[in-house]
Amino acid sequence: MTLIYNIIETVLPFTFAQFDFMKNALLAVILLTPLFGMLGTMAVNNKMAFFSDALGHSALTGIAIGVILGIGNPIICMLFFGVLFGLGIRKVKSSTKASSDTVISVFSSASIALGIVILSKSGGFAKYSTYLIGDILTVSPSYIKVLAVVLVVVYVIWYFIYNKLLLLSVNPSLSSSRGVKNALVENIFVVILAAAVMLSIKQIGILTINSLLILPAAAARNISKNSRQYLIFSTVISMFCGIAGLIISFYADTAAGATMVLIAAVFYFATYFKAKN
Repeated sequence: MTLIYNIIETVLPFTFAQFDFMKNALLAVILLTPLFGMLGTMAVNNKMAFFSDALGHSALTGIAIGVILGIGNPIICMLFFGVLFGLGIRKVKSSTKASSDTVISVFSSASIALGIVILSKSGGFAKYSTYLIGDILTVSPSYIKVLAVVLVVVYVIWYFIYNKLLLLSVNPSLSSSRGVKNALVENIFVVILAAAVMLSIKQIGILTINSLLILPAAAARNISKNSRQYLIFSTVISMFCGIAGLIISFYADTAAGATMVLIAAVFYFATYFKAKN
């Protein structure tokens, strides 16, 4: 990590880059934002904005389960519960006549209520309340390595399923006729989306993580002419919002996650009005 720190100090000769915690946060942002930009494109294409929001809310229940089981690291339970939660929503959606919004709302409401009840009963709600707004400045070098591994794994999976996901989002019947196993592809996407959300909750925050996932992709969609541009623009916008938000939050003394989201929102409205003209 020393070499990487030295490179950051050389490339960015600013005050914020002199602090190790800011270097760690910057590295985390550089790893997380491309992931969010990439996954966000398919979340927007498949009208899953509410779904990813529900995933974030389910983190509280994952934390609560970890407390009950006495597991010291809540990330493990959050990840496990988030994956099951996402697969559960997809399964119920495909086997009921109720609208997707209704199913997701039921799961989301029940999970966040259950998490709050368990944590308030055990007296641990205040301890884990920081997960609501996140704190990327506390990310450790060891966790950065975990994020790097996750990013590589997701990129490999994405390489194999991207075209199938794209076809599925355009026309499920056509993708099925082309031999695509729609349910399997959807499940894989749900798993990697849940993993990305849960592994980022502590840094970004439950209240803002969905916005950081959806807004860059929504902004990119306003100005993209094809799927290639869409993916590239979403990734670039996500990275810019993440890095700019982190730096601005340092000097303005504001919450990093929320600052990133505000910049992403500005991008969305700017691209929206540009597309209108």
